[in-house]
Amino acid sequence: MEIDFSKNNDGLVPVIIQDSKTRKVLMLGYMNKEAYDKTVDTNKVTFFSRTKNRLWTKGEESGNFLHLVSIKNDCDNDTLLVEVTPAGPTCHTGTDTCWAEENTTNYGFLSNLEAIIADRIATADTKKSYVASLLANGINKVAQKVGEEAVEVVIEAKDNDEALFLNESADLLFHYLILLQAKGYKLEDVVSVLEKRQK
Repeated sequence: MEIDFSKNNDGLVPVIIQDSKTRKVLMLGYMNKEAYDKTVDTNKVTFFSRTKNRLWTKGEESGNFLHLVSIKNDCDNDTLLVEVTPAGPTCHTGTDTCWAEENTTNYGFLSNLEAIIADRIATADTKKSYVASLLANGINKVAQKVGEEAVEVVIEAKDNDEALFLNESADLLFHYLILLQAKGYKLEDVVSVLEKRQK
């Protein structure tokens, strides 16, 4: 990997630290050539600390190491993206990230939809919420609805109406997310099973 440590007079390049699983950005640091070499040699992320004016391995005092997964160079060869497995909080303040964010997996819109479903379940207003009214009928009714939607997806898969197929697929996914929460699970639990199967 060609890294241009000479672009800045101090010989440092910015390093973006990202959790390899959750994809959350955890922190920003700086490396010189020596810090980069030590990171690669030890598989523990080492920075050049501008305040301490020395090499600094994240976790050397706290034990919250950043275990190296991969290093990628940007298009200008002067910024690194380092994917890690963190051993505990990343920030010195004790938070998961240096932006005080929780380091959890986020599936974008699907995570937002899960939060809406959880909110509707919590409010339990069966007159205003379809989700609450479906759950009020019991787990068997929720499971039955998932089965009905699955059959409709199969039927539409055999036809040529792509819009109808996608709409039925959306209905299936929506009801499946309801069923997951009714059983006490979330999408990340299913993803975890799939990840284990991949190995």
